[in-house]
Amino acid sequence: MRAIMLSGAAVLALGSTLALAQQRPTDLLPPGFNQPAPTPTPAPSPAPTRAPQPGPTATPARPATPPRTGGAVVQPLPAAPIPESTGGDDLADLPTLEELESLSTDELDERLGLRPRFDIPPAARRSTERIGVIASSEGGMPAGSLTRQPAQLVRAALAGMNGPLVSRWGHILLRRTLASRLAAPEGMNPVYFAALRARALNAMGEFAVSRALVQNVDTQDYSDSLTDVAISAYLGTADIVGACPAVRLADSRDEGQWRMLAAICNAYAGDGTRAQNDLRRALNSGSVERIDSLLAQRYAGAAGQGRRAVTIEWDNVEELTPWRFALANALGEEVPEALLGSAGPYYRRSAAIIPALTGPQRVAGADLAASEGILSSQAMVDLYSQIYAEEGQEGDAAATAARLRDAYVANSSSARLDAIRAIWGGDADYGRQVLTAYAAARLTPDAAFQGDAAALIASMLTAGLEQDALRWRSVVEDGSLGWALLAFAQPGEGGSVGGGDVSTFLDAESRAKSRMLIAGLAGLDRIDGGDYSEELGIDLRRQTRWTRAIDAAAQAGNPTLVALLAGLGMQGNSWDRMTALHLYHIVRALSATGMKAEARMIAAEAVARA
Repeated sequence: MRAIMLSGAAVLALGSTLALAQQRPTDLLPPGFNQPAPTPTPAPSPAPTRAPQPGPTATPARPATPPRTGGAVVQPLPAAPIPESTGGDDLADLPTLEELESLSTDELDERLGLRPRFDIPPAARRSTERIGVIASSEGGMPAGSLTRQPAQLVRAALAGMNGPLVSRWGHILLRRTLASRLAAPEGMNPVYFAALRARALNAMGEFAVSRALVQNVDTQDYSDSLTDVAISAYLGTADIVGACPAVRLADSRDEGQWRMLAAICNAYAGDGTRAQNDLRRALNSGSVERIDSLLAQRYAGAAGQGRRAVTIEWDNVEELTPWRFALANALGEEVPEALLGSAGPYYRRSAAIIPALTGPQRVAGADLAASEGILSSQAMVDLYSQIYAEEGQEGDAAATAARLRDAYVANSSSARLDAIRAIWGGDADYGRQVLTAYAAARLTPDAAFQGDAAALIASMLTAGLEQDALRWRSVVEDGSLGWALLAFAQPGEGGSVGGGDVSTFLDAESRAKSRMLIAGLAGLDRIDGGDYSEELGIDLRRQTRWTRAIDAAAQAGNPTLVALLAGLGMQGNSWDRMTALHLYHIVRALSATGMKAEARMIAAEAVARA
């Protein structure tokens, strides 16, 4: 039909008179076949007689059922009204032949009104009143917790999230908050609210969660901003075709990447020839780089019966982009090491969650993803277990997988501890501590392991194994780093902490760790932080716009707003960006809104990583 309309448009644009010279088409149907049969009038049927009943009972009135003329009644689908013809005025709006040649097929569909505007029947459409993937009954935040909050404050908090968080546990808390099934604040468009949350998830490296969030909105309800963050989420997970429903329903754009993505979607919709023509047109126009066009042609050619061979040439490619990285991973095309070596952390986070990559390829970003909270300890164990199970694996990843197995099943506790130490290495990578959390929990506390007790406790707390960590209370010395971590691992109120133990810790540990210990304990109301302000040079009573906002949210008892503001206060790439003032207000606000476990884990992490 598209080809017919295209040819028809070209004929009208050229003003051809061939159609007028044609004879009237011959009717090939039998006589009377195209004449509709008159609708028979149903004959009235006699009213049925009823047998006498022992006692009449009142029945509710029912609407009369229209008589059936035979066959099942089918509910008609709503159809768009057909515009009335305006006669010869329509010819002025048709593109000329030169314009037709320069337009892509998607632009032509939009010009001729062939692009669909919806793909979901009205009865199957989902409401945008509450958007998210985690209900409150599943551990998410209360659905209506932001409805009466200032829209400007929520917008500012979400718009300020432009990167990762310094805290792994803060990342986990913020991810759960952003993915919760929430209603938008009053005065804010719910689709725009979803776009802000998906954008924040993309900035954190949570592309899979962002993709699940945008998929919770029907594509016909997408705004331009939601479409943009959705495409970023699909690229981050190398799910190119997943973006097609949104791309095919949205208005066409002039960007080269958009045109290539639209061509790929056309190819997987069954129009491979059209897709290749559009890709060649985009390359010839100079709007896309050659490597981008080659990757798109290879991906589009994999659809249907495409047999056109495309050779990917990385020569003269100086930088890696999300588009190139996603398509190369989806195609199984190896990216040159020179490009990967100079790539930023975005690509390591993306590689860690792309299932199309091999285990060793994912390991390159798994440590970073684990340290930031993208991957759990269990996910890390699963990844290295897959590597161990594959025969013929060599290299650092295979060696680490073998050590991880020894950390679980070695014959003695000392041998298992040696395996854990080997996994940690000498660089104290926090992601490796996440990997060994459950292996550390299997060790029996022993005074002979006192030198490794603090690291083992820190490893267990990365997975929230506080009860296993508390078993080492009799091994660690008072005032040591292990003692400080166990002070936060203690659930409940925990009671006050002895001043002598705190002073011992301050004398033995760094100034950064000491500040985090005081801020965390003060936020949990276990010490008076003012007693150490002068010694450490901190003032926990100082107020800023952010501290006043998170304190007000905590006073109102709103955990969702507290979590958003806490995530805003933990923006940064390292714990050097975290201040004792921020940690104090975050821990205190989380504790006041029923999130004491999260508060304790964030404080313990701050002391371990500062």
